[in-house]
Amino acid sequence: MKDLLELAIVIPTFNERANVPTLIARLDQALGDLRWEAIFVDDNSPDGTADAARELARVDPRVRVIQRIGRRGLSSACIEGMCATAAPLVAVIDGDLQHDETVLPAMVEALRADPALDLVVGSRFVAGGGTGDWDRDRVAKSALATRLSRHVLKADLSDPMSGFFTVRTSVVRAIVPDLSAIGFKILLDIMTTSPRPLNFRELPYTFRVRTEGESKLDHVVAMEYLVALYDRMFGRFVPVRFAMFSAIGVIGVGLHMAMLSLFYVVLGTSFLTGQILATAAAMTFNFFLNNALTYRDLRLKGWRKLLDGWVSFCVVCSVGAVANVGIASFLHDVRDGAWAASALVGVLVGAVWNYALSSRFTWGRY
Repeated sequence: MKDLLELAIVIPTFNERANVPTLIARLDQALGDLRWEAIFVDDNSPDGTADAARELARVDPRVRVIQRIGRRGLSSACIEGMCATAAPLVAVIDGDLQHDETVLPAMVEALRADPALDLVVGSRFVAGGGTGDWDRDRVAKSALATRLSRHVLKADLSDPMSGFFTVRTSVVRAIVPDLSAIGFKILLDIMTTSPRPLNFRELPYTFRVRTEGESKLDHVVAMEYLVALYDRMFGRFVPVRFAMFSAIGVIGVGLHMAMLSLFYVVLGTSFLTGQILATAAAMTFNFFLNNALTYRDLRLKGWRKLLDGWVSFCVVCSVGAVANVGIASFLHDVRDGAWAASALVGVLVGAVWNYALSSRFTWGRY
């Protein structure tokens, strides 16, 4: 029985090549006699993170690699890693060395000692924990994110933003089909997806200073967190990707009107010229913002893919505009002057058309 695999450590990575050997050495020292494996789930890092992990795997059978092509995102990477192990317990730890791997044995022991316990969370905000060198601004942002998460959580968790925890694999497998896999907060996804409140315990740890690589924290990460919260609160009514696509479309309408005013009113071009230029600007804006946000996990890179994507997006939206105008005009004639309702139906049909076809032919081809 002592030779049975006990723990899998899932390590989602992107551009963490320099940290790979250090993390494995630290895990080896911290985990002692535990039977464990480390699963690096790498989003095809250009710095060769997957290759570095494979070099270790040749001499250390405890190391495994999943290299994902055409897919990105920490949550979805964690899910793939969790589903790839036979271990009864699975831990998630970042590849940037900022989580304290020495807490892992205590997490495992807590789960061994209490069969009713579902997961153990590493927390920065319980007694004995800490945020290291965080400045006031980052602490305030984390506190705000924690307060927002209270609206969707089913538990009084002090650190729902934590990316460091150990969970029973059976718990995750039972809810995998319902996980959203959006953004960077897999713990929040697990806690809010479970049909029953999960029994948890929090153990303190201090967040370390990053020594190698670059931080992944940026405004897009914050956006993805808000998207994940939206998905849990309203996603069953309006799919989150369609909501984002539509919101960007509304912003694009504002840009269109601003550009039309600039060309037609300020610069004195003809209305047709101004309309054409404003339409091109709005379509271009919408394409690049959707590429960065709505389809972040499928985003197009490289000038050739971006050019092909922009052309297909413009073609799709042009057809959508024709459908919008045609349906609105037809309803207006049939309903004898109900212009507002007719226009709204036309806009909705155009939005659904643009979303469905751009999802398939712009971002779904690669």
